[in-house]
Amino acid sequence: MAGLPSTVLALGVVSLLTDISAEMVTAFLPMYLVYGLGAGYLQLGVVDGLYTGATALLRLAGGHFADRTGRPKAVALVGYGLSAVTKLGFPAAGATLPLIGGLVALDRAGKGIRTGPRDAMITLASPPALLGRAFGVHRTLDTIGALLGPVVAFALIAAAAPGSVFVVSFAFAVAGVIVLAVWVRDPGERVERAKVDFRVLLRPEYRRVTVVATVLGFATVSDAFLLLAAQQRTGVDPKWLPLLPVGIAVTFLACALPVGRFADRVGRWRVFLGGHLVLLAVYALLLIGGNWLVLIAALGLHGLFYAATDGVLMACVGPLLPAGQTASGLAVVQTAQALARTCAAVLFGVLAGFGGLGMSFVYFGLALAGAIAVAWRWR
Repeated sequence: MAGLPSTVLALGVVSLLTDISAEMVTAFLPMYLVYGLGAGYLQLGVVDGLYTGATALLRLAGGHFADRTGRPKAVALVGYGLSAVTKLGFPAAGATLPLIGGLVALDRAGKGIRTGPRDAMITLASPPALLGRAFGVHRTLDTIGALLGPVVAFALIAAAAPGSVFVVSFAFAVAGVIVLAVWVRDPGERVERAKVDFRVLLRPEYRRVTVVATVLGFATVSDAFLLLAAQQRTGVDPKWLPLLPVGIAVTFLACALPVGRFADRVGRWRVFLGGHLVLLAVYALLLIGGNWLVLIAALGLHGLFYAATDGVLMACVGPLLPAGQTASGLAVVQTAQALARTCAAVLFGVLAGFGGLGMSFVYFGLALAGAIAVAWRWR
């Protein structure tokens, strides 16, 4: 981490605390909805689609206001604060699916508002040659939170206190807001406020990246279904479902920084597409099914997929944008990808409801293989 700005490290701590909060809820919801409330695949797909899609349009708004005001930190604070407040609403929602869906949407709306400004602050604070490393460090700290969140949730459930999951989640979210407010410097103090010119976003290189990321998003199965499939197709007891995200987080934690450095050396776009080949292998494993070995391999490869795509995509896009357009430009890519993954979550739920999980992975695997082939040839 030597040589990286303090802004990157502080934002990593913010994400660590926030991800503990978020992943506690993420790990608990599939178990709660499917085994607690008896929700079907379609209902899970709709809720999971809201979880992804509610971030979409507000990513654009967050990025736009961050660029227009020159204060990405203030916009990010609004997003982090909104997500924190929603955690207190889940206990009141009880077993009412529409209320749970609404709270999920508000929580993800907060994520949508904060993501573009946060990634813009990382981009503006980091030397261009170290962008892959900077995002790798940030995603590493973020993933430590993703690893700890399910562990905390599982411990609370094991202690027969599932209701406290949301309260403890709120406490971690508030801690993240405090760190952001006190220790993160706003790069807007050093960047001239600019009128956002969306013609910049029509540049061929930027447009190609956005289109390819969107197409790949349509073939990406959501985490909720991947974890549910991993549990069901390997015969693991449902009580372990909230702990399965730890397997993803461990690999992501171990690989985010080295993969970021590797992407800086060999080409970020190659690594990004290579990550989707890894995702294709995850689909194959879950289609075959098996025992604990298959489960461990699938979760580990899924973590590697995130390490090769999440921060790497932002490192691909950042250098294509001028300083005054960074948050908006990143937000457009994130929005397009989030909308595509929302459609994918609902479609997967429909396919699984009619044909089962196995055939759904066949269809999505074929779609992903075709998208990778087209993306590799085009780029």
